[in-house]
Amino acid sequence: MTRKIFKSIFTASLIVLVLTSAMVLIIMYEYSISVSRKHLKTELDLAAQGVERDGMDYLKDFKSSGVRVTWIDSDGRVLFDNRDNDTAHMENHLKRPEVKDAVKKGYGESERYSTTIMERLLYAAKRMDDNTIIRLSVSQYSIWSMFIGIMQPFMAIIVLSVVISLVLATRMSHSIVAPLNDLDLENPLENKEYDELAPLLVRINLQQEELKSKEESITQKQTELDTILSNMQEGMILLKADGTIFGMNTHAGRILGITSYKEGATLIEICRDPGLIRMTENAENGKADEQILDFNGRIYQVSVTPVKDETDSVIRGMTLVFFDVTDKEISEKLRREFTANVSHELKTPLHSISGYAELLKDGVVKTEDIRPFADKIYKESQRTIRMVGDIISLSHLDEGAEEVQWEMTDVGQIAVEAAERLRPEADEGAVKINLDCHPALMKAKPALIREIMTNLIDNAIKYNKKGGYVNVKVKSFDGGTEIIVEDNGIGIPREDQPRIFERFYRVDKSHSREIGGTGLGLSIVKHAVLIHNGSIDLKSAPGEGTKITIHFPGRR
Repeated sequence: MTRKIFKSIFTASLIVLVLTSAMVLIIMYEYSISVSRKHLKTELDLAAQGVERDGMDYLKDFKSSGVRVTWIDSDGRVLFDNRDNDTAHMENHLKRPEVKDAVKKGYGESERYSTTIMERLLYAAKRMDDNTIIRLSVSQYSIWSMFIGIMQPFMAIIVLSVVISLVLATRMSHSIVAPLNDLDLENPLENKEYDELAPLLVRINLQQEELKSKEESITQKQTELDTILSNMQEGMILLKADGTIFGMNTHAGRILGITSYKEGATLIEICRDPGLIRMTENAENGKADEQILDFNGRIYQVSVTPVKDETDSVIRGMTLVFFDVTDKEISEKLRREFTANVSHELKTPLHSISGYAELLKDGVVKTEDIRPFADKIYKESQRTIRMVGDIISLSHLDEGAEEVQWEMTDVGQIAVEAAERLRPEADEGAVKINLDCHPALMKAKPALIREIMTNLIDNAIKYNKKGGYVNVKVKSFDGGTEIIVEDNGIGIPREDQPRIFERFYRVDKSHSREIGGTGLGLSIVKHAVLIHNGSIDLKSAPGEGTKITIHFPGRR
């Protein structure tokens, strides 16, 4: 086996050596050609300057080792050549590649290989001001000639490299084989070179598999526990009897605002909340506890339970579970506020109705005042009916309006119908309704779309001014459906704009009650838009009007 490894390493080393030598030789050859070209071009520039200055006299005195100089007339006739004095019998040079390039571009170069002298000839030609061409050429050894020229030092390097490869291959082969001389008891069946030890290795392998199976079982249980803890929506912390942390999932870390803790740390070291500390102290005494605590702006129901041994009832640790009840608490708060607001809003018109009715009952109202009193009772009762209707609508929306079916709905048509229904009220207030509603089909709940359009157009009419206008636009595009309701009415102050979609919120309460507003219209719009996964954009300024844009995503 040592011999096989030795042969493989030594062969690989030789292949790398040969390839490296070839690459070095090629690089040296290419570099030599590059240097020769630069040197030739430099000499060509000097020769051209000399010829332009001294003419033929310069060429006759030109001396450069190994460089051939040729002066060529513009018609290709050779005027001078330092290698051939009989220029009259020399062939025309106008078709030579380097001469052609010099005539066209002012400079040209080429190379040709001579099989006679086994050399590569480099040519460079330059056109002078009188359109004659000065050309220089120099011989360049071929790659094989270069190889022969550096054979002696190159062979010395190769021999040295081979010797080094032999030494390294020998040492590496022994170092690779040496561990195989000892049995690998961790992986006994992988020692396939020793057939005589197969029975012993099989028994060792069986024992190791049994141990590995037990270890995997323990690891699997630990992994399952970690997976359960990490995927729990609730935060959980496991503490030992001495109060040190045994385990904590990621959600609990986020709740307490920590990303890591040292092994053996106690809960008090990572959390200073007094309420949580008291709960753990009670658990240490065997008493379970449950409280509502606030962490980082969120509200949690925290349950701390002691873990007791079944045999001796000794406390072995405790579990802390954090349930996020923020949304529940907020919903409960909103419910209480809504109930209080409903009671307050209903109390006002009912008191008015009761007061007017009592005066009529007692007969203290003049005959000519009976009709105005009855009119006020009627208006207040209608306002109460509208408010009750809006409250019922909001209740349905809070439950998701599940009883209303989804179907393909033309939003543009619904907008036109809503505007036509409200046109008498607009005419009464001298408000002009302008419609630009195109067919816009989308999967929607038609009843909720009618609520949206009716409330938006109704508000735009009620909170407008005489001679004002209401522009209603509906259009459909690739990204969904867009509704725009714009008016030039009284507008909404900037400080009130974030709250106008709240229930019972009114910018001008006196004006709202005067026109019979319930303060729930825009809240209904908001809930209906959210059910359709839409968005609302509001732009308004006092005295300039209001523009509400609703965008529904594509659900075609």
